[in-house]
Order: sequence, then structure tokens, then C-alpha cells
Amino acid sequence: MLTTVALESGRGPQLAIRRMSARDSACFGFLSLVLSACTCLTEPGSGPPALQEQEQAAAPAPPPAPTPTPPAAPAPSDAANDQIGASHILIAYKGALRAPPTITRSKEEAQKLASSVLAQAKAGAKFGDLAVKYSDDPSAKQGQGSLGKFGRTQMVKPFADAAFALKPGEVSGIVETPFGFHVIKRTE
Repeated sequence: MLTTVALESGRGPQLAIRRMSARDSACFGFLSLVLSACTCLTEPGSGPPALQEQEQAAAPAPPPAPTPTPPAAPAPSDAANDQIGASHILIAYKGALRAPPTITRSKEEAQKLASSVLAQAKAGAKFGDLAVKYSDDPSAKQGQGSLGKFGRTQMVKPFADAAFALKPGEVSGIVETPFGFHVIKRTE
């Protein structure tokens, strides 16, 4: 059986002439119908007009669309906010990620120093002054520990989790990250 088949491509219709068995012809017809239906789903009005008319005439009326439920108002929490502001004091130790070679204290010594700095912060010492005096973050001396505003994904997870859990003005406990031990104060 000799069959002429119209094919559609991105460059327009093309004709293909080849010899097909009856089974091939039936499979091709079914495939054409399926492909036309898919094209109609992805590109409205792009299928063969006759097929679109048949589908519209044969298709039962769609059920009424469900009434959308308005989204629940987000809870007033920092998880919904994009960014917060915070300052921190980093106490690094030998072997911590990005610790300068001048850092010689052990991890245990760093944790004890962080505890002492935390106690001073909780007792009301100026956080910026503590950052200048104790922080191993190179930018702490200039910005008094200020990190400015940042999003949750901009910081390592333990730091972000602790900072976002604080209310403005609150000081965290000791937070350990691969960089060392942090004392965090939420500013915004």
C-alpha cells in the first residue's frame, strides 16, 4: 500500500511517501492522533483545524473549575522574611575552615573563649567592642562584627538557623560551624 502522510515540523508541513503495511498505517495513524493531541496541549491552536473541531465537538463540557481556596496568611515569622541583619563574633581554632595560620588555639580553648565572650555580651557589654577585641573574622575590626543583611541561604546552616531564630536585639548561645565558634546578635 502506498501512503502519503503529511507531517508537521517546526519548519512547516512536509510530505512523506513510503510503502506501509496496513499495520504500519494503523500505528502511524494512531501516533499522528496522539502527537496532534499533545501538540494541542502545549501550543493552543497549533494542531490541525479539523482535529481541533472534532475534539471540541466530541468533548463534553468541562466540569466547573473548583473555587480556589485563598492561601493562608503567612505567620508573622522570620521564615517568611527574605533577609535579616546580624553581627557576630567568630572564635576560630587551629584547623577550622579558613582559619588564618596565626590562629594557634585548640578547639577546646576556642570554645572556652567563646563562652567568656558570650557571658560578657549577655552581661551588657557592647557587642561591637567585643567583636573588635575578640573576633577572628577579618572584617570584624572594621565593621564591629556587622554582617549587614543576609538571606537564610547565604550562611552555613547552623549559623543561619541560629540567627533567624533570634529576635532583633537578642544574642545567641555559642554556635559551632566549620569556621569555629560564633556568638551572634540579631540587629534587624
